Amino acid sequence: MASMKPLSDKQKDILRFIEGYIDEYGYPPSIRDIQNNCDISSTSVVKYNLDRLQEKGLMNRDSEVSRSISLNIDQKTNTIKVPVLGTITAGQPFPLIEDSRWDLDELDMIDLPESFSYIEEKIFALKVAGYSMIDALIGDGDTVILEKTDRARNGEMVAAKINSENETTLKRIYKEGDKTRLQPENPQMDPMYFPSNDVSILGKVVAVWRYLPTVSYTHLTLPTSDLV
Repeated sequence: MASMKPLSDKQKDILRFIEGYIDEYGYPPSIRDIQNNCDISSTSVVKYNLDRLQEKGLMNRDSEVSRSISLNIDQKTNTIKVPVLGTITAGQPFPLIEDSRWDLDELDMIDLPESFSYIEEKIFALKVAGYSMIDALIGDGDTVILEKTDRARNGEMVAAKINSENETTLKRIYKEGDKTRLQPENPQMDPMYFPSNDVSILGKVVAVWRYLPTVSYTHLTLPTSDLV
């Protein structure tokens, strides 16, 4: 039975690094990769913490095989529940259910690690339809995790509402004078331009949840610059 003892900060850092590494490269990191990127003094300390994570049921590892780490995220005990509020297009704008019609008792929920608890009251999830954000590694069927806010920095990925059309889309946002550019991450698709007063931000993306053979979710880091 997995231990219920809370994770140490070092163990949380190791888990986050492994998750991100698998997402970026498609295979797990080596012991040396973990040591170098998590600022750990020696490989023996890495191995000790990996053993503790395995005891907690959060990962599997064959000590005789290099890069043999696989994560068991579904077994993680310290999680928060986040509502999936509907579907958003990574393509042309599409109607999204209004806040006033959200019924949390009837919505699907997903579990996220407790590292998101600092914004637990402000986050929600949306299913993605379409491929306009594919170069940001967000594809059809993925789920984006958003922080509810009406502000974002230029270049951040947001759920943007086109007020005059009452439709929403997932894009990177750039305020350019009195215009707002909604930029796809797909070279085959053109940016969309709207008057700035016709665009509202419903939330900004803080993570993406995708289903991979060895990991159930991954963190997504987005670029930031000027507030819009």
